Amino acid sequence: MSLDQLYQQIILDHSKARHGSGLAGTEAPLGASTGQSHQLNPVCGDEVTVRVAVEDGKVAQISWDGAGCSISMASASVLSELAEGLSVAELHGIIDSFREVLRSRGKVHADPEILGDAAAFEGVARYAARVKCAMISWVAAEDAVNQAAA
Repeated sequence: MSLDQLYQQIILDHSKARHGSGLAGTEAPLGASTGQSHQLNPVCGDEVTVRVAVEDGKVAQISWDGAGCSISMASASVLSELAEGLSVAELHGIIDSFREVLRSRGKVHADPEILGDAAAFEGVARYAARVKCAMISWVAAEDAVNQAAA
C-alpha cells in the first residue's frame, strides 16, 4: 500500500467513523471554560460547530457536529482525536502547522510526528477548492479554544 493509498484510507475511515462527533448532551468537565464556534462554507455547504472545554491550560474536551463532504467530516474527526489533552499552545501550533501545509499548494509536506493522522490531508493542498473543506473544523476549533482560554 502506497502512502497516498494509506492517507486516502485514513480519510475514508474518519469520514465513516466520526470521532468526537455529537454536541448533544456533551457536558464540559466541572470547572472548565468552554468556547463554541460555528463555521459555514457557503460555496460547498460544509457546516461545522466545534465546542472546546479548557481546564488548567489544556484541552479537556472537544466535540463537534456538522454536515458536509467526506473531507470536511474526516478532518473534524481527526482534529477531535488529536486535540484532546493538548495544551492550548500545542493546539495552536498544530493548527498553524496544518494551515501551513494546506495553504502551500503541495510545497510544504506534512510531518506525521506533529500532525498524526492529519498528515493524511497533505494531498488536499493541491486542490484549492478543497482546502476550505479540510480547514473548516480547524478554524472553528481555533475560534472556540480562543474563547475558552480568554
